Amino acid sequence: MKSAVETLNPTRVRLTVEVPFEELKPSLDAAYKKINQQVTVKGFRKGKIPARVIDQRFGRGAVLEEAVNDALPKFYTEAVNEGEFNVLGQPEVDITELKDGELLAFTAEVDIRPALEIPDYSGIEVEVDAVEVSDEDVDNSVEQLRERFATTSPVERAAQDGDVLTVNLEAKVDGEVLEDGVAQGVNYTVGSGELLDGIDDAVKGLEANGKATFTSELKGGSAQGKEAEVTVEVTEVKSRELPELDDDFAQLASEFDTLEELKADSRKRLEQMKKYDQATQAQEKVLDELLKLVEVPMPEKLLADEIQTRKHNLEHHQLGQMGLDLAKYLEIQGKTEEEFDAETKEQAEKGIKTQFILDELVNKEKLNVSQEELTEHLMRRAQSSGMSPDQFAQAVVEGGQVPMLVGEVARGKALAVVVEAATVKDANGEVIDLEDEEETEVAEAVVAEAEGTEDKPAADESTEA
Repeated sequence: MKSAVETLNPTRVRLTVEVPFEELKPSLDAAYKKINQQVTVKGFRKGKIPARVIDQRFGRGAVLEEAVNDALPKFYTEAVNEGEFNVLGQPEVDITELKDGELLAFTAEVDIRPALEIPDYSGIEVEVDAVEVSDEDVDNSVEQLRERFATTSPVERAAQDGDVLTVNLEAKVDGEVLEDGVAQGVNYTVGSGELLDGIDDAVKGLEANGKATFTSELKGGSAQGKEAEVTVEVTEVKSRELPELDDDFAQLASEFDTLEELKADSRKRLEQMKKYDQATQAQEKVLDELLKLVEVPMPEKLLADEIQTRKHNLEHHQLGQMGLDLAKYLEIQGKTEEEFDAETKEQAEKGIKTQFILDELVNKEKLNVSQEELTEHLMRRAQSSGMSPDQFAQAVVEGGQVPMLVGEVARGKALAVVVEAATVKDANGEVIDLEDEEETEVAEAVVAEAEGTEDKPAADESTEA
């Protein structure tokens, strides 16, 4: 077999391959054997029909077609390996010559990973928010905990902000009660902003058995998005009572004996959260700076496929779970379809660039992924997907996606290497030293967000670039 390569652009090549006919013999033999098992000829036993009879009865062309279809992937792969290309997606194959007994010639156009030069990235410097927890932050955290331990008791008075009501609802559109527009015994906290716009003004001042009617745009159901006339009946009014902020509350709501110990623990937790946010911010900003340093030619077909995959996952997974379609989502976001398309393209380009650059860094830095690192990553991905680790692992193995997960971990490690080499300062000018373990975990999450894989279900991942 002989092959030649023509570079069409930095991300696409055309392979021209010539195969001597004798190299087709294994595939020809396999073609005759396959046809033998599929046809019946009077006078011959099943599977024992001579080749010349098959040629006479069914045509030599049918045999050649079967043989070529069988052989093409093998010869294409040999040509790719000979050229040492990292191909992307499926090739466009064109058989240019097929002379029986002499020659098979074909061309294959395919996208390839562009060759990248990674410059010195040690000069990257970014600024992140400082980790500062105020007394107000601590008080708000304790107040949220206090809200969780609130108690309610029935009262015989008009409803006011903070009360918990039991209500019945009936929604009409164009004077007709909707089939799914009736709800009984719904609990609602006045002022929470939940359920329907306008309900707070309607129920304030109502006592038990009081009714009111208001107009609101329905947020879900069969008449989603339509204006409805809603009747609300209050069947019970309960006041909410918050526990006193003292040592007794600390013992009730936590493992601590005093309120001061509870507040100290809240401060510590808030600091940990802000440190994680700071690490995420550092990773994101360093990645953005790294992407600016490297010129990445963009394979057009790969970009188009990635845009389509992102749209598919948004429409059929994320929006589907929320009961929204794309048009309603764009309306909520206040975006036109053109703006959405431009944003999706920008995100897809960033995802592809991220993968290309970090994969190049994985090779350059000779980074490996251990079984322990892969298992930890799988556990985190399973948790974010809402699946059990066993279910997620099974979906990954059955989908042949283990190499994809290995790639995610490796790219996370590559980004962590860049962050380690960069200078990260907080808003106060202090140099930040991220913890190694946290650094790698956060890097994986940042890479997944950039590549758009954090919201993809395990069985529906796009093909790795």
